[in-house]
Amino acid sequence: MAYDDSRFRGEPGFREEPDFRSGGVPEDAPTLGVSNQSVYTPGAFPVSPAYGSPSGESFDDPPRRRTPTAQQLGDVFDDPEHGEPGRDRFAVHALWELVLLLAAGALLYLVRDASPAALRGDELRGLLLSGAELGLVALALGLSLRAGAPNLAAGPIAFAAGLFFASNSERGLLMTALITGLIAVGVGVVIAVLVVAFHVPGWATSLAVALALIAWIANQPSEKLVDGAYDPHKHAMWWALGVAVLAAGGGALGVIRPLRRSLGRFRPVRDPADRRGGGAATFTGLAIAGSSLLAAVAGVLVALDDRGVAAADATGSFGGFTVTVLALGAALAGGTSAYGRRGGVLGTLLAVAVITLLLRYTAAEGWKLQPIALAAGAIALGLVVTRLVETFGRPRTAAELAEEAPWTPPSITPAPVDVEDNWSPPSSRTGSWPGGFAPDADRDRGPDRGWSAEERWGTR
Repeated sequence: MAYDDSRFRGEPGFREEPDFRSGGVPEDAPTLGVSNQSVYTPGAFPVSPAYGSPSGESFDDPPRRRTPTAQQLGDVFDDPEHGEPGRDRFAVHALWELVLLLAAGALLYLVRDASPAALRGDELRGLLLSGAELGLVALALGLSLRAGAPNLAAGPIAFAAGLFFASNSERGLLMTALITGLIAVGVGVVIAVLVVAFHVPGWATSLAVALALIAWIANQPSEKLVDGAYDPHKHAMWWALGVAVLAAGGGALGVIRPLRRSLGRFRPVRDPADRRGGGAATFTGLAIAGSSLLAAVAGVLVALDDRGVAAADATGSFGGFTVTVLALGAALAGGTSAYGRRGGVLGTLLAVAVITLLLRYTAAEGWKLQPIALAAGAIALGLVVTRLVETFGRPRTAAELAEEAPWTPPSITPAPVDVEDNWSPPSSRTGSWPGGFAPDADRDRGPDRGWSAEERWGTR
């Protein structure tokens, strides 16, 4: 006879055991804040609402993800093949431009102390025009440097443009200036086609074109402007302000992240032989052509300022590269990276001001400072600045962002308990367990692993 025979019910020592074969729990089993209707079903995770999770949430459901931040959304569109994801840091540019501003202010004070006449009248207008001419060539170098293809032919292009403009000035200044600009753009297009089609360094290609231009200039006679041509000294302040606005505007546009990355996409990231794509070729070609146009404007301004162009000035002193290397030194010392893409806002403008004032101060003091020596020092300083820009101007990595993020301890606030939930205490009968918390409940809930009365106690 089975031990669970009704004859033994109610006698001392008799204990009823729940039957787990049905997969549920007895209706009268005590509960711990969990509704009796919350039974186990495969694939479901029943949790009381008091514990902060809705009942019926399945393990098969996809995990909930955090809402991406604006920084993460912006990084999604960054191609790792075209540079590190993230926004470049500008603190290093701001600090260096502050140093350049202080240096320009100090030189301005020294020039006023050494030669007060240099800041008045015709000398001041000549100083402003000299700064504007060097500034235009420096902008040309800076633009091509941002694109990752420095145009070393900017100086010879400026001299050739000035010589052509002076030799054809009798045909009308405006028309001659337009034709001069178109020819300069054509030279820039030739450089751009060679650079992007063969995917070769811009400095090497532009150097070859510069040598060809110097050879052409060497065979040309000195030219003078026609009488009564426009005199830029009357508007020297406006020329200087125009160059300053152009430099500041270009630097501000370079801060815009999509434009900044698109312009500097020709910059090599991994293997320099890897082509950067059609977008990189387009922006690089436009940058080289634009730098040639800026150099031509500088050459026309030089011709108007000096009332002519002497071919000896272009072929002497290292083949006319004095202006090129001075402008290159100004662009690099201003914070433009030699590798491309990265640069500040006012750095090139301030560096041009420092070089112009330094040349004027040394002349006032009677020091024999050669412009080519000053250019060498500016380039050397610019290479140091390039290393600082590349080190402290690159985007922050994920590890650096994680280290800088403030640590917030996990919340240990207990979940609110519903006072209306009635908790039934365990039965006073010996050995009874709350429903759902039996030691072997999870293991033996399957239909084939239940404990029957015969298996548990056997038969008598």
